[in-house]
Amino acid sequence: MQRRTFVKGVAASSLLALTSTNLEARSTPKQLSNKNILTGTEFFLDIDYTTVNVTGTPAVATTVNGQLSGPTLVWQEGDTVTLHVTNHLKKSSSIHWHGIILPPQMDGVPGISFDGIAPGETFTYTFKVQQHGTYWYHSHSGFQEQTGLYGTIVIKPKKKEPFSYDKDYVIQLSDWSDEKPTAIYKKLKQMSDYYNFSQRTVGTFIEEVKEKGLSKAFKDRSMWNRMRMSDRDISDITAYTYTYLMNGQSPTSHFKALFRKGEKIRLRLVNSAAMTFFDVRIPGLKMTVVAADGNHVKPITVDEIRLGVAETYDVIVQPRHNKAYAIFAQSIDRTGYAMGSLTPKASLLAHAPKMDPKPKLSMVDMGMDMSSMQHGGGMKCSGGMKMSKKTSMKKYKWSAMEAQKYPITPLPSATGVQTTMKAMSPKYRLDDPGVGLRHNGRHVLTYADLKNRYSTRNARKPDREIILHLTGNMERYMWSINGIKYADSQPLQFHYGERLRITFINDTMMNHPMHLHGLWSDLETGDDNHLVRKHTVIVQPGSKISYRVTVDAKGAWAYHCHLLYHMGGMFRKVVVA
Repeated sequence: MQRRTFVKGVAASSLLALTSTNLEARSTPKQLSNKNILTGTEFFLDIDYTTVNVTGTPAVATTVNGQLSGPTLVWQEGDTVTLHVTNHLKKSSSIHWHGIILPPQMDGVPGISFDGIAPGETFTYTFKVQQHGTYWYHSHSGFQEQTGLYGTIVIKPKKKEPFSYDKDYVIQLSDWSDEKPTAIYKKLKQMSDYYNFSQRTVGTFIEEVKEKGLSKAFKDRSMWNRMRMSDRDISDITAYTYTYLMNGQSPTSHFKALFRKGEKIRLRLVNSAAMTFFDVRIPGLKMTVVAADGNHVKPITVDEIRLGVAETYDVIVQPRHNKAYAIFAQSIDRTGYAMGSLTPKASLLAHAPKMDPKPKLSMVDMGMDMSSMQHGGGMKCSGGMKMSKKTSMKKYKWSAMEAQKYPITPLPSATGVQTTMKAMSPKYRLDDPGVGLRHNGRHVLTYADLKNRYSTRNARKPDREIILHLTGNMERYMWSINGIKYADSQPLQFHYGERLRITFINDTMMNHPMHLHGLWSDLETGDDNHLVRKHTVIVQPGSKISYRVTVDAKGAWAYHCHLLYHMGGMFRKVVVA
């Protein structure tokens, strides 16, 4: 199953102020357009090739209405929208409306819900808008998402929202490469760490000896070598080939959002990257999170947010001074960043803050039981080695979820070349901000902070549970679920009307953003009264996480990791009947 792709290009769009921009209905393809907001109930979207220039070298992007990022679509909750999508490419295309609840035939996944849009053809999507908030859309064909086929969706609510603001901006993050996606993937298959220039060296070993002593440094290095793993394996693809974009603009071209001192500014953060997690902060300003994946949450004020691929967060900030503030989104591996300015005037730009140190994976990220290492809990590699070490780790208060037992439905699984490691003691780590963010002196949002704004006290308990292991072989760059790649898998069978608990166990050392189409995921955080509703959930390395799903939509749906180059194997078809 091919999925999304990567390109190099930048739009000449400026700010996306929803409260003050004149809204247009159409734009012309084959030229870069700045008509970046469309509103109404009927939309005409043209998918085409567009010449762009992100890095100083012209390149060809796959765009919607000639824009990178694509136009923001503004809908009204309760309306029926009609979207005529015309494919001007030389190959089949599609658009998937990410996080939108709709009939399966409108979901836009070739091979699952429809045949795709053939070259020269128009496909009309039509459905009733049943929700509000911040969402996004993207191609689900080949590598087209990587090459620029994505945009944001803003849905206005029927009822007044329980918070106020003066201005409203979309902040859409993405990653771009002048390399063809097929070339990137080929390099990863030949050498999975091709783009990683932060590997251990003789020099770093000498530094570790000075810090830890020879014996400890040697033992640590030997451990990673025996497991054929690297504690620097944070991102598959880095700024060596990627340029990180904010609303289609590089840090050089610099996105700008205007404000007046004292105004409350709503920022709709959307991660539309193919492969990059972003850690977002605005030095000098607190961010109050008011929505996650389009759904209202109890307000929580933080300094920083890790934005996984495909996640969205709405935050409110209030600048108190007439100065430029940096909207700073550094990549999880600290090799680069996207950036814009929240500024009182377009000529005044913020300076980029210093990036954080390059992160290292720890024993926690290996799925080790740090509270009782004498029992041998840890990451097991293909050679059968178990790592153990006595140390201490914070006792997570979410351990109560371990005691929630439901009938478990067995699923096919396999061992062998598809999976070369296993987390022996995976734990719930909802209050862990993740690698690179621990103990950084800032209040970083975690899933443990998120609470549904509205009560879920009366929500049904699950009828049964399924357990999905996220598996992989980094040396061969192979990804799978339960050790079985998508091409060899059978569909997951969900029963219409049931309440299902899905538990993920991440047997790899990478973060995986898992996305279930067509159905909401009610994240378990230990508070059953305020289950958080999400469409994409990050599963941290060596950890477990669970959520509940009310199976209320018949049909065939996609279920996959939202990292582009993982999706070919870490993917399942779900059938609801």
